[in-house]
Amino acid sequence: MVSDSENVVALLIKWAKSPGMTGAREKIAGAWQDRSWDRIAEEVRALSEALVEKGIRPGDRVAIFAATSLRWVICDLAISASNAVTVPLYGSDTSEECRFILNDSQSILAFVDDDLSDGKQTGRLSRIRETLSECPSLREVVIFSGDPQGSSERSYSEFLEGGRRANAVNPQFFETRVGRIRPDDAACFIYTSGTTGNPKGVILTHSNWAYEAAAVAKLDVVRSTDSIFLFLPLAHSFAQVLKATWLVTGAQMVFAESPDKLIVNLLETQPTVLPAVPRVFEKVFAAVVESAQGAPGIKGRLGKWAFRLFDEYVEAQGQNRNAFSFQFEVAKKLVFTKIARALSEKLGGNLRVFISGGAPLSTKIAYFFSLLDFKVLEGYGLSETSGGTTVNIPSKIKIGTVGPPLPGTEIRIAEDGEILIRGGGVMKGYFNNPQATSEAFESPGWFKTGDIGELDSEGYLKITDRKKDIIVTAGGKKFSPQNLEGQFKAFPLISQALVHGDKEKYLVALLTVNEGPARKLIEAAHQQSSSYAELTRHPAVIGEIQAAVNAFNARQPPYGTVKKFALLTRDFSQEEGEMTPSAKMKRKLITAKYRSEIQALYN
Repeated sequence: MVSDSENVVALLIKWAKSPGMTGAREKIAGAWQDRSWDRIAEEVRALSEALVEKGIRPGDRVAIFAATSLRWVICDLAISASNAVTVPLYGSDTSEECRFILNDSQSILAFVDDDLSDGKQTGRLSRIRETLSECPSLREVVIFSGDPQGSSERSYSEFLEGGRRANAVNPQFFETRVGRIRPDDAACFIYTSGTTGNPKGVILTHSNWAYEAAAVAKLDVVRSTDSIFLFLPLAHSFAQVLKATWLVTGAQMVFAESPDKLIVNLLETQPTVLPAVPRVFEKVFAAVVESAQGAPGIKGRLGKWAFRLFDEYVEAQGQNRNAFSFQFEVAKKLVFTKIARALSEKLGGNLRVFISGGAPLSTKIAYFFSLLDFKVLEGYGLSETSGGTTVNIPSKIKIGTVGPPLPGTEIRIAEDGEILIRGGGVMKGYFNNPQATSEAFESPGWFKTGDIGELDSEGYLKITDRKKDIIVTAGGKKFSPQNLEGQFKAFPLISQALVHGDKEKYLVALLTVNEGPARKLIEAAHQQSSSYAELTRHPAVIGEIQAAVNAFNARQPPYGTVKKFALLTRDFSQEEGEMTPSAKMKRKLITAKYRSEIQALYN
């Protein structure tokens, strides 16, 4: 068990005392390779020495701009071992976003992985090079691959070798330095996604991560025998909690090649724990429904029949009615048992639990995975609370909630319904922003989340909405747009939904389509469509979307129906600035961008 006075580097040192024990797996040159804890610790030690040799001092900020990988984690741990502060950048951040964070954090050095373009932006190294002249504090860039250019760039291998030489001269210096880390020292600045403005640097301490590790160790979410599959961005607090969990349990961490190779990598590595954001579960659900209902002949008719019964089952669950029916039991045996077997094999065949976080999970999709006997542990937290605040546990999952608080965390519901949190995971404050820090707390220790929720009799938390997002119509009716949008995204043909109606007479929605199911829909009619925009104008697609809206409205009270909708000619995307890296909509920006389309729905 870890104590609150320890730090994650000390945990690494403990595991390294068992030579040859596998700590991680990664794919190198086309083959999966094991990395032992002692080898990981040796590289962390050398890299930390290199940072100190380069003049990095306690409290200095060091940025990491790279895709999720074992090397990312090694850099992070080496920065912590130097008692410096990690500043993570999302791999998808634009040059402008990088410039803001590097300057706001006053980062001195940056690790960058490569210069490979993703087809939408230039490579990360190019983006950093574009910002160098406007980031006066940034003295040096260490690149994982490629040739350094100019006096400010160093190759990772050269940098690491310098650290190995320094460690050979004074091998005790590393442990001595790690032992001097104080619990209240800053470990990282995680920058918020900035859904409503410029991001703020959340100061998270070594004590915060030690608390997260200690709290998770008391739960049965991750075991020492597990292998955790990680593809989430390490700039997000969700992934950082997984890092702490890995270090406290001694489980294996499997690093995905990339999110695009998720399914392939799962088949190859057969992990037992899969953490993911709701968008992944939504895509899996849409693909399963498309496959089951789109099959030819009797198989397709059977699939449509089974999913109609599933819809009735979900509706009964939501209304606390008896969900049992003889027909549905037959559908389970004939259809859903086979779906469960096929899906399990597709995901590697060895998954024990899924962990969902980063955004609300649709209850319909949660019931679907539960029906297939998959354990989806939905949790909740914010960057300001070190990510992990509540989580459902394998022995008792309550769909529609995000679980009870972690041991040592307290939750209180304010008079206006806002969720307040106090505990070891709560941040130290916002970097260089005392006003925002003061405004973030209700009273000493109680952080104001900005989320609205309620606690049930067993202490399980239910999130009902974001405080600032609540819709109040002209008639005074209040709605939670996130709940309504989650219901829309449970229809496989719908990719994204934004519900609008504040101070208006009725609710309207902006909808986007899932391209795969839409294409199959028109191909079934022996027709073709060359572009996404053409798909959204096709009568068959429009008809199915209208049917989905009708089905949605049938489950709402008369004043809660969506009277009109606009089908957009492209999906929301991170590249266009409409989505955060954790797949949450930037509501204010989208509303402003599509103001004319929204207004047309009220004219």
